[in-house]
This record gives sequence, structure tokens and C-alpha cells, in this order.
Amino acid sequence: VHFMSKNISLEICPIARSLSVLGDAWSMLILRDAHAGFTRFDQFRKSLGIAPTMLTKRLSALVDEGLLEKRQYSEHPPREEYVLTQAGKDFLPVLFVIGAWGRKHKPFENPEKMPIFLDAEQGTEIIPIVIDQVTGAEIGSRTIHQKAE
Repeated sequence: VHFMSKNISLEICPIARSLSVLGDAWSMLILRDAHAGFTRFDQFRKSLGIAPTMLTKRLSALVDEGLLEKRQYSEHPPREEYVLTQAGKDFLPVLFVIGAWGRKHKPFENPEKMPIFLDAEQGTEIIPIVIDQVTGAEIGSRTIHQKAE
């Protein structure tokens, strides 16, 4: 993780460290599509409408940061696909929480056209919340304090 500033509080902050990897929309949208089952360059390009050079740069960064892994699926011609690593899979709840925030605070003019994500086993809409594992309280429902070592 490289920071332009020499600010140690940024370097040790887990939010700043995460944003240094995932702080742009393209990277998060690539991960969204990877979670939807996309693995190939052309699938990402078609879904996102992103310039090939930009997509190559973002995919490389996600591979370098350990969120995606490159695997060869064809030798002749040589072709590679991009699959989620455990770190990439662990990002799914973050995507859902960002989506829930967007649905609430940045709704589309026709909200009924926004995609709904369903639990595959139950068939019910997924409505994410973030809970503190220790207290069981919903994050955002209580005052927080930051403790520095």
C-alpha cells in the first residue's frame, strides 16, 4: 500500500488502506461482476463499457492486490480468466452494503427497475445490515470512538 502522504494515521487506518486498493468505482464494479460469475475480459468490458486499457489496468491491480487470480483457460490461443480469491469473495458483503446505501440515498428515478438480489435458497430479497459481532448492535445505531495504539 502506497500513500502519497507521509501521514502515519492514513497508513495504519484500515479504511484508508482498503480505499487505496478499492477506492475507485471501476474496481468495485469489476468485483460486482466477478461475483455475478463473470471471469473473462470481454464479459467485464461488455458489462461495464470500460475502455480496454482501463480494464487491463484495473484487473492487473486487483490481481496484484490479491482480490482476483489469473488462470489460463486456453493454450491456443493463450487466454486467461479472472477468478475471485478469498479476499475478493470477502468483499461481497461490502458491495451489498454499498448497494443498500445507494438504493436508499441515491435511488434511480424508477426504483422498480433497480436490480434486486435474492437469497438462492429462500428466494427472498437480501437486505443487508452490519452488526457488531461483540454487542449484536447494528453499526450506526450507537456512538463510536476510535482507539489508537
